[in-house]
Amino acid sequence: MQKLTTEALVLRAVDLGESDRIVHLLTPETGRIAAIAKGARRSTKRFPGTLDFFNQLHVQLERKRGTAQLARLEHARLLRAFHGLRENAGRFALGCYLLELLDRLAPEGGRLGDLAALYRFAIDALGAIDSLAAEPRLRALLELRLLTAVGLRPELARCVRCGRALTAPRAQFWIAEGGPICERCAAPGEHGIPVHLGTLRALEQSLAFPLANTGRIALSEAALREAQTVLGRFLRFHIGVEPRSEAFLTEQLER
Repeated sequence: MQKLTTEALVLRAVDLGESDRIVHLLTPETGRIAAIAKGARRSTKRFPGTLDFFNQLHVQLERKRGTAQLARLEHARLLRAFHGLRENAGRFALGCYLLELLDRLAPEGGRLGDLAALYRFAIDALGAIDSLAAEPRLRALLELRLLTAVGLRPELARCVRCGRALTAPRAQFWIAEGGPICERCAAPGEHGIPVHLGTLRALEQSLAFPLANTGRIALSEAALREAQTVLGRFLRFHIGVEPRSEAFLTEQLER
């Protein structure tokens, strides 16, 4: 039996039976992990109101080595609740969207350095949503950083076929190939998603800024629409389905 004491972020929680709860967690040691909290809905001593999504916890887990069985959550202590996400519909919708993407894309296991970086991204991202206005630009920048954190970052500066730096004012973005194709490499009749070079450069430059400084990113309304199209379709390609929370998020941001 392996015992693990670590920080964790609650991605999802499902009630089981009369008193138990299954929680899907993101930790810096394991990546995504599912655990059962026995008696969680009855015990106020071991789990005092801690097992709700968005919550950052300090947890104690036990799991059998080399099996796919659920881990067992023995104890959880609340570290941070991100109250701002629960007090505003737009922030709540953006936070739910982020958690769903993490639940679908975060790996189960991997290199410790990569898992720690992914966990830190998740906490920093929720902190940004907790303190900033929920708006389409923040959504797009979160999507790009999430893709980067899980190792799926699209190419933004070079042609994915020839490797040359993009110089023409427009390019075609190919979702299945992971980036733009220059005019010289595009075959007759091939059509990807049209995107301006300025849009791709703005997205590339955004990765150099903390999320809290999103106001410094130069994205016009037209560029933002292009970025939303590219990133949204790129995410759905890798997830395989349309996120359940996306329609609610889009409705809230349009308001």
